[in-house]
Amino acid sequence: MLPNLQVSGQVASFMTAHLGCPIPSPAILEKIGTAFRKAVDRFADDNKISVVRFGKDDRKIDRMRPYLARQAATGRAGVAAIGVAQEFAPVFLATKKGAGAAVWFSFTKAQRRVTCYYFYLWDDDFGPAFVKVCAYFPYPMKIWVNGHEWAKRQATKAGIGFTELSNGFATCTDPDGLQAICDRLGPGTIQVFAERWWSILPLPLTEHDRAAGYGGSCRCGRWRPRARWCSMHPGTLAGSSRPWSPTTSTSAARR
Repeated sequence: MLPNLQVSGQVASFMTAHLGCPIPSPAILEKIGTAFRKAVDRFADDNKISVVRFGKDDRKIDRMRPYLARQAATGRAGVAAIGVAQEFAPVFLATKKGAGAAVWFSFTKAQRRVTCYYFYLWDDDFGPAFVKVCAYFPYPMKIWVNGHEWAKRQATKAGIGFTELSNGFATCTDPDGLQAICDRLGPGTIQVFAERWWSILPLPLTEHDRAAGYGGSCRCGRWRPRARWCSMHPGTLAGSSRPWSPTTSTSAARR
């Protein structure tokens, strides 16, 4: 969430003090949303990216797994596909007040079913990931990455051999080195990821908006700092039974 776009007065200030509009109107926000939706369509067309419309009961990762595999097979980072869903999100609704020439609008936040875009990515550091962007003001955003995948890639770069689990490690040739890698994963790592992709993806708010303080940092919404080791037989993990940190799934929301 954007911390400075959370109450009605901040919404009005965004349109008047920042955008220079004389009257804070829902038409201004609709114009931004429409431009964003067109930018997503243009981005998909220009880069030949598949657009997948999610059904109500779809398991999104199952729909996207073939696209992620195809992007991974290229050996390059990129947008694997764009998912489109109708989901509930906290957005601002406008209510018309006054009469005649003295018309004005008040803005209140409510949960409404709106269009959300899922940019499924293949990242050099994290592997599979997605950035979710709501197409309605104040454009709530979420980032999903998997810390286990990040640790696997860093271990490979460091020359550490390992036997992987679906979300962790069964064995490795350098437990201390792997632990040191896991200890490096933190909010700053997520911020670097976010900034890398924010510079590539179409977003509702512009560089001008971000320079004025509307966006630019992450907060971790789910962070589990310990993970499991699974020792199959004596000696595979130097006899260690301690918890190993933090290679778990992490989500971050733009604010």
